[in-house]
Amino acid sequence: MRVSVLGLGYVGCVSAACLAEMGHEVIGVDVNQAKVDLVNDGKAPVVEERIGEVVAEAVRTGALRATDDVREAIMGSEVSLVCVGTPSEPNGSLCTTYLERVTEQIGAALAERGGSGGRHTVVFRSTMLPGTCLNLLVPLLEKYVGGTAGVDFGVAVNPEFLREGTSVRDFFDPPKTVIGEIDPASGDVVAALYDGLPGEVFRVPVPTAEAIKYADNAFHGLKIGFANELGAICQALGVDSHQVVDVFLADRKLNISPAYLRPGFAFGGSCLPKDLRSLVHAAQRADVSVPILAHVLPSNSAHLQRAVDLVERTGKRRVGLFGLSFKPGTDDLRESPLVELAERLLGKGYDLKIYDGNVNLSRLLGANREYIENRLPHIAQLLTDSVDEVLEHAEVCLVGTKDPAVLSALPHGDGPVLVDLIRLPDAEARRTEPGYVGLVW
Repeated sequence: MRVSVLGLGYVGCVSAACLAEMGHEVIGVDVNQAKVDLVNDGKAPVVEERIGEVVAEAVRTGALRATDDVREAIMGSEVSLVCVGTPSEPNGSLCTTYLERVTEQIGAALAERGGSGGRHTVVFRSTMLPGTCLNLLVPLLEKYVGGTAGVDFGVAVNPEFLREGTSVRDFFDPPKTVIGEIDPASGDVVAALYDGLPGEVFRVPVPTAEAIKYADNAFHGLKIGFANELGAICQALGVDSHQVVDVFLADRKLNISPAYLRPGFAFGGSCLPKDLRSLVHAAQRADVSVPILAHVLPSNSAHLQRAVDLVERTGKRRVGLFGLSFKPGTDDLRESPLVELAERLLGKGYDLKIYDGNVNLSRLLGANREYIENRLPHIAQLLTDSVDEVLEHAEVCLVGTKDPAVLSALPHGDGPVLVDLIRLPDAEARRTEPGYVGLVW
């Protein structure tokens, strides 16, 4: 394919050179003439493992050249990759100045080109917040082109997952390829660009593709911070942190896995909260600052409060709660987030009824019974053994269980407001129904 790559920094230079090595005909574009001259001389404008050889070979074979003229590049290509920078503004917000400028230039060139060169596809590779493409860049393109995205020209978002230092290697062996497509034809063009590369390909809506890069980088930062704070605690307690982490990483079932990485309700139970409290307390006693670990429980509490806020916004007073135990299929109520939720609602004066098919007060023993009697002393008046009784009582129903008896009874359409805490199996279908509210989806 004939490809233009706009922006010859780390991402753009690597993308241009590697696409040329794959057999595409690539024109690199940059406003910095020194970068353009370097590429045309067969030299990489960035320092990066292997990039020098890849650029030199691509220029030698004629597969790669560079220019400072956006119009020339667009006229000579069928797909353009936008790789300009999106730095932070002083207040931390995303700077879209360069994105807007190059988008306007692409649009003007496409308007001049018309339909003579076939449909052109604009692929945004720059990191940008969800909504930037559809709400800012697509309207700019449509204004300058005088046409409609997805009809007169293609648009896609294709975030990169290149690590500086190993970016050439990462390009040819990507962890995944993400294509946010405004229409299938646009996605087809991007998929064809990377045809033959390994890794799973995800074709998703444009805002999803924009968000994925932020999800990845936020988690990378969280992992680094977590490991460093854990290391500081281990050092203070005389423990080899690398031995601890080696064993931690060996667990692929729970630790390095999709386990716990699904948006849902707050966590609780007899282990996680107390263990986090103990670890943070040990760090404080050792004078070790652990701001990430110290804020995990407050973050969890704030997430639980989102459910209370959703109930408050309805303006209704009679509430039903499905689920009370800390985990499905158990009667363990110790530090259950649903017990905490019930407690907060009662404290605000809501008229509450609760159903949990696994919780029978006569069978609760020991610490489990003591916990619920201390937290919800009037639990006997709140609990019912009938799903229908809760539904008849409630103007708002909070669903915190996937008990089949509950799921089969939940009404569609008219009925109480349903606040979904767990992402019901039919959540996608319910999203269009009046009265359905997902906690974080």
